[in-house]
Amino acid sequence: MASTQPDRRKLYVRIADELREELAAGRYPLGEPFPSIGELADRFDAAKMTVDRAVDVLRSEGYLESRQGSRTTVIAVPEAQPDDPGDGHEQSEEFRVLFGQLQEIRGQIRTFAAKLEELDERTKNL
Repeated sequence: MASTQPDRRKLYVRIADELREELAAGRYPLGEPFPSIGELADRFDAAKMTVDRAVDVLRSEGYLESRQGSRTTVIAVPEAQPDDPGDGHEQSEEFRVLFGQLQEIRGQIRTFAAKLEELDERTKNL
């Protein structure tokens, strides 16, 4: 009998995970506009800042692209992850929480790398 423990991941991580799954399932095709932050905030009943952080995770993972004055666009689609790994081992809640935290850290590293690259470009000619 499976226990029903609450999902302890941060809300923006859960939103990013759900949106990533939808991208993998083909809900948002390549080259098409992604829903706005306001639309997603309404859908998830979350603050725009929280949704923006979730979208930033997907952007930093290379799935979305944003340009000022334009809608966010889908530029890549993650591979669909099977629900059952097929090896007879069920993923524990602890594993899912840790995996979510790892995804969060990876997104932050990508964000920092992009900012460092931008800073490097701006300071090249100094």
